[in-house]
Amino acid sequence: MKSANLCWGHRYMWLRINQLPPEHQHESHILLRFRIHPGLTLANIKAILLSLTRRHEALRTTFHLDGGPRQRVHAPGAWPIVQASVERDGTPRPADVIEELTSRPFDLAAEWPIRACVITRDGAPQQVVIVFNHLAVDMWTLEKFEHELWSQARGMTSRRPASLPPVRQQPSDLARWETSADAAVLAARAMAYWEEQISRLPTDPFTARRRTGDAARQRAGDATWRQAGDAAQQRAAMPHEARHATLTSPALLDAGRRIAARHKVWPSAVHVAAHTALLAAYTGQPAVGQLAFSGNRESHPFQDVLTCMFSPMLVRVDCSDDPPFSELIRRVTRGSEQAAQHSYVPYDEVVELVSREGSRRGEPVRLGSEVNFLNQRTLTYRGKRTTFTWNRPPEAWAHHGGDTYLRIDEWRDAVVLALQAASSVMDAGAVEAFLRGHEALVLAHDDPAADLRISQVAALAGFDPPGLPAAVPPAAVIPEAAEAAVRALAEAVCRVHGLARLDPSDSYVLAGGRVLRASEVLAELGERGWEGLTPRLLAAPTPLKVLAGLLAPAHPPATGTAEPDLTTNQKLGV
Repeated sequence: MKSANLCWGHRYMWLRINQLPPEHQHESHILLRFRIHPGLTLANIKAILLSLTRRHEALRTTFHLDGGPRQRVHAPGAWPIVQASVERDGTPRPADVIEELTSRPFDLAAEWPIRACVITRDGAPQQVVIVFNHLAVDMWTLEKFEHELWSQARGMTSRRPASLPPVRQQPSDLARWETSADAAVLAARAMAYWEEQISRLPTDPFTARRRTGDAARQRAGDATWRQAGDAAQQRAAMPHEARHATLTSPALLDAGRRIAARHKVWPSAVHVAAHTALLAAYTGQPAVGQLAFSGNRESHPFQDVLTCMFSPMLVRVDCSDDPPFSELIRRVTRGSEQAAQHSYVPYDEVVELVSREGSRRGEPVRLGSEVNFLNQRTLTYRGKRTTFTWNRPPEAWAHHGGDTYLRIDEWRDAVVLALQAASSVMDAGAVEAFLRGHEALVLAHDDPAADLRISQVAALAGFDPPGLPAAVPPAAVIPEAAEAAVRALAEAVCRVHGLARLDPSDSYVLAGGRVLRASEVLAELGERGWEGLTPRLLAAPTPLKVLAGLLAPAHPPATGTAEPDLTTNQKLGV
């Protein structure tokens, strides 16, 4: 059985998945549907799916904590392919089967990262639904898999074998290259870029807007909630940990493309520049940092490997001189190109870099907002007017601790803007103002004579001016850790990382802990009977002896049992 380290692209998604509780890990699932060619049998479909996993090791790989984490490649073989019938024959409905496949978390150590359901009518297959774990695929890979499935289906229908390209390199080959000297030079150059950019970011880009505590969140939402009209608007305005809204605009599609053609850039640069202008106007910061996403396909000799390779890249844009929109587009384009040249890194090491910078400053450093631009040419809106919709609160996203995430989708006939924002930095009114302001800003620049400066954007969006930075509230009081808890945490970190000793006054990272192995530390603590920490908490620049105050017995003693040193930890409820 093949075994290798995680690829660098795996590492970002591994951290994302392990930051989520099991009930939210379906966020990392990707759904693919395709209709069956007439004439194909159930046996044909199963043969096509088995061929897919036989050719591609990424789809028969499991992921394990032992000394790693590491990936293990399994030999080709049969795997569960579920069948669901549309007839009322007493078996579960297709919708229920698909819901179960998509909502159940993958057991990454025991289950291949692919599931499939064949929907039949009168015994004949009608549709196949495939669920992938994001560790196995990114959007580029997904398109290749889809093309291969269709080629196989057409070949069977025409009784002519499909001509498929040979698979010359697998994820394990990429993982081995990433341990080479060439890869080390690439990583060192990229990490130097990240370090320099992070050192120039503010500690908290939303410092003038951030509200802290439940009472502040309540105050932020109360006024908007009272003014909201129907029940849906009231639910959207109620204080939540985070909010999620979508604006769909047919007019944005052509306007964005015309502006992009005029400035000789991609439409993505136009939309990211609009979001940058809004962030600068809203936060009042002289520079805006955003985490965009790079496919990382051109950074190494293994660009054709079918697996997850994407990861964030840090784009920092100077806004201190109140630039006009045309200049902002140029700066976003240059910044994105430079960031893409340094995006291919082991992302866990970036997290460790941010943690060390937080230790140096004495408080956690926040990298800013996330923005993602995707082409979805197969989707259509079929509407003529702009629509604004409140969505269900993004509970899974909120677990990652981000401030905002804007997803920009170019459909065939519209642009869809979806904004998720923590309630600590945006109330319901600000979320709506951001999305409507984005549309207004881009449509205004469809006129070649328009060139608004950032100082004019706040009025266009209707933002209230950012106030002076709020007084930093006292940090949440973490109970003084019991000696047993400090000892358990220190021993778990030492055991996992092979350390002889550590200083509990250091953070996990400064003590020598690796972010990629945080889950192993938590598992070790669990075996010792302790719980209460998460991978995100371990990655923070918090001394271990303070983090130990969050630990509590996994099985609290019965009432009356003397454990006075642990009761305060249990009361914290973190």
